[in-house]
Amino acid sequence: MRNKRCAMYAFAQLGFLAFSVVFADNPIIQTNYTADPAPVVHGDTLYLYTSHDEDNAQGFVMNNWMCYTTTDMVNWTDHGIVASLQNFSWQAGSAWAPQGCFRNGKWYLYCPLNQKSGGMAVGVLTSNSPFGPFTDPINKPVACCSYDPTIFIDDDGQAYLYFGGNGPCYWIKVNQDMISTTGSNATASIDFTGCPSTASFTEGPWLFKRSTNYYLAWASRCCPEGIGYAMSTSPMGPWKCKGLIMAPSDSSSGNHPGIAEYKGKWYVFGFNYSLLYSRIPYSTSKPERRSICVKEMTYNTDGTIQQVPWWGNRVPLPGVPQVDSLNPYDTTQAETICWSFGVRTQVCSEGGLNVDSIHNGDFIKIKGVDFGSGAKSFDARVASATSGGSIELHLDTISGPLVGTCAVAGTNGWQTWTTKSCDVSNASGVHDLYLKFTGGSGLLFNFNWWKFIPGVGTGSALPGMDIHGNTVKVVTDAGKTRSLRLEFSPPVSKGTVKVCLFDLTGRPASTLFDGKLNSSRLSIPLDRMEIRSGAYFVKVSLNDAAVLTKTIMLKR
Repeated sequence: MRNKRCAMYAFAQLGFLAFSVVFADNPIIQTNYTADPAPVVHGDTLYLYTSHDEDNAQGFVMNNWMCYTTTDMVNWTDHGIVASLQNFSWQAGSAWAPQGCFRNGKWYLYCPLNQKSGGMAVGVLTSNSPFGPFTDPINKPVACCSYDPTIFIDDDGQAYLYFGGNGPCYWIKVNQDMISTTGSNATASIDFTGCPSTASFTEGPWLFKRSTNYYLAWASRCCPEGIGYAMSTSPMGPWKCKGLIMAPSDSSSGNHPGIAEYKGKWYVFGFNYSLLYSRIPYSTSKPERRSICVKEMTYNTDGTIQQVPWWGNRVPLPGVPQVDSLNPYDTTQAETICWSFGVRTQVCSEGGLNVDSIHNGDFIKIKGVDFGSGAKSFDARVASATSGGSIELHLDTISGPLVGTCAVAGTNGWQTWTTKSCDVSNASGVHDLYLKFTGGSGLLFNFNWWKFIPGVGTGSALPGMDIHGNTVKVVTDAGKTRSLRLEFSPPVSKGTVKVCLFDLTGRPASTLFDGKLNSSRLSIPLDRMEIRSGAYFVKVSLNDAAVLTKTIMLKR
């Protein structure tokens, strides 16, 4: 356990608490100082790779890279450190701005860092999971000799790596294997005629495409840095500067664009110092403890980009609209957060992360929770080496209606886990949910996950289904190849088998299998990135007649 009062949260508790209640969206991460956002959309999820400023940084003190995910653009799940300097045998420090991508069934993470031989270069890591473990497949740089890589795969399959800072912007073609290049570095040709000097290139290039237009964005003239951009009809240029996506602000020093389309909207990410300033209200220095922000980005009819206001001057500001509600009847990781005060995250003995450093008065906000027709109870996975405390469940504000209180007793260890429950009343419809932690002085407990139990639609079957429990046996495999195994007795020799998942309110989640089967067994792999963790009904039908429903729990 870490005592936050001695580190990141040693300042301005009352003032920051007021800010959190009012603003609650930007910066999007409050448990760590993060910078250099690199969004990657894959399936239904936006993955956000980041660099990580240490809590005590006075300059650039950066040793690892982190990952956060969202499916609604407001609630972000912390997946912790996914790679570090130690992944590279040839490095000599400085884990600066990364970018990731998915191809060939693998994840690739491009990372700038210092070389033992001198100067900066770009390394590449690979993994079968977006959260690692990552390894260096080539044990040398993939590109040299600058920093801030951006990777882009065009519609024809050709990949390009742009990079550069405090000098030219370079580019090179990347081969299909994503770990080697063809040719030598070329210098991006950017025509700045007619653009303000504040739009000139400094560092942090970001390459992307919309319709038939290619875009190259960057952190503009330092310092302070805004976000400039150029357009082209080719990923190789030449480029014509079109001005600023975001003008610089004296309240900041640097910036770093990350741009992505997600669920029909375009977003630009960057960073400011608002989290730092809210903890040190009267500071005028910028000791490189940065915080990632996001705003929507809009195009004009000619493809140019409308200018986006600055991230905010010294105080957190509203973020972006929520694009999908959160289902509270799924198992939700405690480190899924829209806004928080006081808490941190750490590696959990049960896998993934847990929330720690919980003190009296700390809280977590989860935005846009859809309780449907109502919840009847609340479960929380907790651990405590002290006497514990309580989790108060408030709606809409930190002092809003109290719909339940979950008491947490000591478990004789910070990683000795148990599940605690409490009754819930008057929680229906869509609300922001505040998990407020109360108790005595000092550390209270650790928090792994939570879920609500619906007041209707529970039980082993969905309404109107005939259950023949001895006909089909469902076995869940929680190993590396997470799957469902169905055993039919007698074997299915004719007809169509259909296997579907429903959430606990009866809403369809996924069709897992729909076809003919001539066997006594059926094994169905479950894609970890497409199906969220949580509780589900699995419904098995033969020739459109339901023969079994069973409640299962899917875990990462």
